[in-house]
Amino acid sequence: MRSRSSHRRTSHTASRTAPRRRTAAVALAGVASLIAAAVQTGTATAAPAQAPKAAPGSESVRLSPAERAELLRGADARAAETARDLGLGAKEKLVVRDVLKDRDGTLHTRYERTYDGLPVLGGDLVVETSKSGATEGVVKATRAAVKPATTKAALPAADAERQALNAAKAEKAQSPDVDRAPRKVIWAADGKPVLAYETVVGGLQHDGTPQELHVVTDATTGEKLYEWEAVETGTGHTVYSGTVPLTTTQSGSAYNLTDGARGGHKTYNLNRGTSGTGTLFSGPDDVWGNGSPSNLESAAADAHYGAALTWDYYKNVHGRSGIRGDGRAAYSRVHYGNNYVNAFWSDSCFCMTYGDGSGNANPLTSIDVAAHEMTHGLTSNTAGLVYSGESGGLNEATSDIFGATVEFYANNSSDAGDYLIGEKINIRGDGTPLRYMDKPSRDGSSKDAWYSGIGSIDVHYSSGPANHFFYLLSEGSGTKTINGVTYNSPTSDGLPVTGIGRAKAEKIWFRALTTKFTSTTNYAGARTGTLAAAGELYGTTSAEYKAVQDAWAGVNVGARSGGGGGGGTSFENTADVSIPDNGAAVTSSITVSGRTGNAPAGLQVAVDIVHTWRGDLVIDLLAPDGTAYRLKNFSSSDSADNVNQTFTVDASSEVANGTWSLRVQDQAAQDTGHINSWKLIFP
Repeated sequence: MRSRSSHRRTSHTASRTAPRRRTAAVALAGVASLIAAAVQTGTATAAPAQAPKAAPGSESVRLSPAERAELLRGADARAAETARDLGLGAKEKLVVRDVLKDRDGTLHTRYERTYDGLPVLGGDLVVETSKSGATEGVVKATRAAVKPATTKAALPAADAERQALNAAKAEKAQSPDVDRAPRKVIWAADGKPVLAYETVVGGLQHDGTPQELHVVTDATTGEKLYEWEAVETGTGHTVYSGTVPLTTTQSGSAYNLTDGARGGHKTYNLNRGTSGTGTLFSGPDDVWGNGSPSNLESAAADAHYGAALTWDYYKNVHGRSGIRGDGRAAYSRVHYGNNYVNAFWSDSCFCMTYGDGSGNANPLTSIDVAAHEMTHGLTSNTAGLVYSGESGGLNEATSDIFGATVEFYANNSSDAGDYLIGEKINIRGDGTPLRYMDKPSRDGSSKDAWYSGIGSIDVHYSSGPANHFFYLLSEGSGTKTINGVTYNSPTSDGLPVTGIGRAKAEKIWFRALTTKFTSTTNYAGARTGTLAAAGELYGTTSAEYKAVQDAWAGVNVGARSGGGGGGGTSFENTADVSIPDNGAAVTSSITVSGRTGNAPAGLQVAVDIVHTWRGDLVIDLLAPDGTAYRLKNFSSSDSADNVNQTFTVDASSEVANGTWSLRVQDQAAQDTGHINSWKLIFP
């Protein structure tokens, strides 16, 4: 829920090959040759500026565990053929991880990748196939060809382990159930794939949260390449939700907190301990707790209830049966530690764990926190967003988003739905929420909008732009009162956003998470993924699709739809201008007329550039008198595709009327692109 581990910042990217909708007879060969060419050159086809047109209603259907298992078996049987069709090398193999099926028969199959028998971290991909079996699109976590220079390590494994222990500030074998000796992997999430060691170190973080720190070390040079934390932080008389029905199991004359209707979910009592499973809650009657935190059953009732609500939400709203989609439940542990002010999800135990807060008086078991932690498990078993950098912020935001939607779904009068996170648990001690989705900066640390360095801050604060996006998409900007809570949501460009309703917004985010996002998706990739999801659900000319564009622009990710919105005046140039590879600067011009006086302090510059490595680009706005305003600097680590972003410029010293130009220069070799369009927006 609130881990503060520091991480080395690494850019993340998710490349999507442009979908090809052809007849079944030629589709596989066409896509195979397309991707084979990309693999040979170490590049991939750039993501389209907009999602492909698709018939609305491409929503995933609910699969029974048996149906899902059958699809997984089929995908596994075809894995070798799929790898060949995608043009992967002879040493590369695909391992099926998940599968979703749309109403029209389209399948979205998620794969992990191996190279010469070694796991490829950051090599995951999602393949979209039509009912006829034709491959229609591929979303890849990396666009680089997986061809490491060697698979023979020059660095002893013991050196990698020492490095990991130093990073974790832990002692060896501190957590034997978590610690994993260095294993050889191919690290492909950051530039050119290389042979590396992955070491997992257990122990405790500074606040008592269990640790599962993954450290990746170059197996040739010994350089630490990356690290991330895998512990993601998150009739019953409950503490927060009043008296609620609980599904339990009777065994002889006793009852226990086992939910046989929801995959066998169990709730255990750690009784202030910090290890093991704990003791299953049981008793002589089927009444649990008294509403007071001093009664250990009260928090257990909250956790059991929250898990049931989250299970029902994902099953009834999104058609997913359990975290893995296999009908099996995780389990819950309450009363972790003494005065432990946190909650977390752990892949190792496949469980949610809750502390009791300061003075053991405020257990972290409210509906939104329970849904937040369980959603970390969902993310881990779908997109697998790495818990660091921009992907880590999106991981946290996903848990906040569905924490809020589950709370609305619960329709519980004691804990009404809202866009506040952790408002019941009083984690700050002053009665304020932990986070605010309408204006994230209200918590003092979270960010309202994207900026170039956001991947270097704590993931709980870099989640702000995505939380803000979801609020804007659901409810729109401005002032609004919902269930007695008043919100006032601004936008980064000062222009209004019209919401489409939470029911549609949650469908878009879920579809993007499960069919478009990969382990390395960043904010630009999230925009691309949610636009693709909106296009498939509602059509690319729909109000919903345009609202996704506008909501992202409202948090400084990409350009607005249409003419800029909000009644402002916009001037646009849609002519393509090629950007030479590592060559001279090019310009695209716009003539502004009909304005009086100077340009505004909040001049908006909406840039849409298609490029296969945007870090190569330097972008300037040139005023009519030739003054240059730097919009984007060169960055060798910014490996994402495309520039879809609205910049704000203080141009108040410039005369508004005249010829303005966008100047773009590619300052490194191998990647190409073009200016697709750009726009000046005068609020």
